[in-house]
Order: sequence, then C-alpha cells, then structure tokens
Amino acid sequence: MAMVDADERVRPEDEVLSLPARSVLAAFKAGTLSPAEYMAALIARIEDREPRVCALYDFRPDDAMKAARASEARWVKGAPIGPLDGMPVSIKDNIAMKGDPVTTGTAAADMTPAAEDAPLTARLREDGAIFYAKTTCPDFGMLSSGLSSLHHLSRNPWDLTQNPGGSSAGAAAAGAAGYGPLHIGTDIGGSIRLPAGWTGLIGYKPSQGRVPVYPYYPGRCAGPLTPTVDDALLLMETISRPDWRDATSLPPQDLDWNVPPASVRSMKIGLMLDAGCGLPVDGEIRTAVLAAARRFEDAGAEIIPVDGILTRQMLDGLDDFWRARFWAQMETYTPERRAKILPFILDWAAGAKDLPATRAASGFDQMLAIRQATAQVFQGLDLIISPVNPVVSFPAEWAGPTNDPSLPFEHIAFTVPWNMGDNPACSINCGFSVSGMPIGLQIIGPRFADLRVLSVTKAFEGWTGGIPNWPKP
Repeated sequence: MAMVDADERVRPEDEVLSLPARSVLAAFKAGTLSPAEYMAALIARIEDREPRVCALYDFRPDDAMKAARASEARWVKGAPIGPLDGMPVSIKDNIAMKGDPVTTGTAAADMTPAAEDAPLTARLREDGAIFYAKTTCPDFGMLSSGLSSLHHLSRNPWDLTQNPGGSSAGAAAAGAAGYGPLHIGTDIGGSIRLPAGWTGLIGYKPSQGRVPVYPYYPGRCAGPLTPTVDDALLLMETISRPDWRDATSLPPQDLDWNVPPASVRSMKIGLMLDAGCGLPVDGEIRTAVLAAARRFEDAGAEIIPVDGILTRQMLDGLDDFWRARFWAQMETYTPERRAKILPFILDWAAGAKDLPATRAASGFDQMLAIRQATAQVFQGLDLIISPVNPVVSFPAEWAGPTNDPSLPFEHIAFTVPWNMGDNPACSINCGFSVSGMPIGLQIIGPRFADLRVLSVTKAFEGWTGGIPNWPKP
C-alpha cells in the first residue's frame, strides 16, 4: 500500500488537489487559482494514476479544459454562472447526461444517447460544474464491486489488489485516488456507503426523495462521495434542489446545508453490531466501531445496544424480487445481447427463470417488512451507528465478498434496510485494519433527518481529524 510520505516534497498539483472544494472555489473568486490551472492539475493526476486505478469511463480532458477556460473568463469578469462554476465533478455511469449513452456498466446496454440530463446532472450543470468524466459501475449497478462487462476493472487505491466496492466503484476509486473532491454515486442497497467504507470516503445516502432521481425506484437514491463532510454538504446544496420528474421527491425545502458540527450531548444513539443476518463482522471492524461508540459516549451521548433488524426471510425475499425484476428485463433481450452481460449477473438473474410469481410478490412484501422494521427501531432513538461493511476487504477480481451468485447480498445487511426505510445514512472512516485498509462507520437517522446525520458526522470527523494522508496508487 502506497501512502503519502510526510517527508516527500509536495508537488504543486498535490497541494492544489488536496484543497477542499469550498477553498478551491474561494481561490477562483479571489483570483489566486484559476479553473484552468486546477483542471490542468487534475488532468495530470488522472493521466498519472488512472492506468492503475481505472475509475473513469469516457474521460474527456480536452472538453474539460475548454470548459475550464470559459469558466476562468467568467471569474475574471466577476460573473460566474453559479456557485460551482469551474469545479470538476464526476458522475456515475448510470446517471443520465444529455448526449451520452447511459450504459449502466454493461456491454449489453442500449447505446442511444440520453435525450436529457438526469435531475442532479441538470442542477450541477446549472451551477457551473464541469463534467470531466463518468465513473465506472458494474453491470446494471448490481454488484458491490468494480467488475463490469463494459469497463476496465476499477481497483481500490489503498491497495490495488483489493476491490473498491460498488456499485459506485469508480466514484469511490476516483475519490480515494485524489481526482478532485466531488463525486456522485447512487445507492439502492449500499452502493454509496459500501465503497465509501472500503475507500475511506464520506459516502452519503440521503432520505428517499431528498435528491431527485429519474428513473426513480423504491430505495434508489443518489448522493455524494467526497473526502470530507463539508465537500458532501456543498454538493447537497446543489443536487437536493427539486425536479418534477421524481414522483417520490420531497417537497422543496430551504435547508441550510452549511451545518456546523452537532453536539451529541444527551442524544440517545443505538449501537448495532449485528445486522441480524448476513456475513459475520470481522473482529477489526467490531473493535473500530466500538471505539467510535466510546467517542460518542465521551461526548455525552447515551449509547444503547440494539439488535439487528434484518431477518433471513427479509434478505432472501429481497433477493427473489430483485432477481425477478432483472430477469424480466433480460428476457426481452436477444440471445446475442443477453450473452454480453457479465456472467455473474446473468447467472444471478437467471435464478428467477422458474421463480413462482407468488414468491416474487412475497419478496416485495419483505421490502415492506424491512421498511416497517426501520421505523420501529428508531422509536426512542435519535441516531443509530453500525459498521458499514462486515469484511475488511476482498480481491479486486471478485464480484463481491462472497463471490457467489447464489449468495449475492450477504454483505449488505447493515446498509440495505435504510434504503427500504428511506432513512438518511452516512459512511465515515473510523480507523484502519492491520493490513492498512479503511474501516467505515455508518451513522443513520430517522426519515428526513438529513441535517442531523450530516452535522453529527461532521462532529465525528472533527474528533478524529479525518484522513490526513490519502493513497498514491
């Protein structure tokens, strides 16, 4: 594992690219750094590291530099088009960007260019962000891995033999590799938080509907993957603005996303160390999460042990329903097109070929049962903390921690309930394994308590100091 050596001479782009996003934007405004200078540093870093990390899809340096020069001219005139003018942002491959195909990580994709931006893409464009690349994801976004039939294999910058997690694999790999501070992922079972946990980033899954998405689906959210909480808050200011296309979106609210660190004194915080089913938690992760709980306790919170809420019936029912949903889609493909799908995903979905309709319907009912369990567990609690991932790491070439299509979701037992319950949930680093891999702490709130979750996460970041040295793959 390669780490930044404190004694190593810092190159100019290292200094520039280590700045949080608000500092970069302030430098643009002050004229001490131009968008073109920043973009040149970013491009140089990507060209140096990307052959090993493989986080990006459709990297477009020439277009990015052209946009950065246009932004520079606007800043010189004192007329930026929005609060993010000139700031590079990466977008996950399954989020629509007008004029580009939405491949969802699979070679079987319909390559028709998108007719319009997705809601958050539109908001970012309105605020002046520069889209320099899309980031990789596995086929249909259905793996906690960087494995894809279309993209190069994304790797974890902390150890290139290991997996960054997924399905926001490229976003997490890009964030940990230092490709600027602002990255966007999606999450329907943990696809932001899981890779954030394995790469040390802040990974935020907002309350359902807080960030409009299209197409929407139960549990599907979009949110930031960033080095710091403040970077995530900056993105939330933009991407949480309303869009009529998401019929699940929350009513527009004038929320102040520039929140200070919260006091946790007198808060009742549940500590969940067992998800209820799925993979057992590695000892190093359990130790790190217990140490995090003691930090909350030292700050005045009451820590209350709570049982896991996910049952075997719930997790298997979710598996049944999602298999049936994807097999229904794959059945419409020609045999030639279907053969292009990643074999792991095809084998997983094909398990629904002979699935009785009653069992698929029962699986949907289990999604509702999970939702009810999330509401019940929060009675009398302000927050819940838990591990993000049950395992420290797994090989880059694997489709997931089990690498078994018959057991695809054993590792999402701590994350998927909060998608079904619409809860805001955030991953933040709480330590490292003896092998040098990051360990994620999950901070979960009741529905709609987004500002509470992020302000408490910001407090925890202040207690630990965050990650001072990121990897140099």
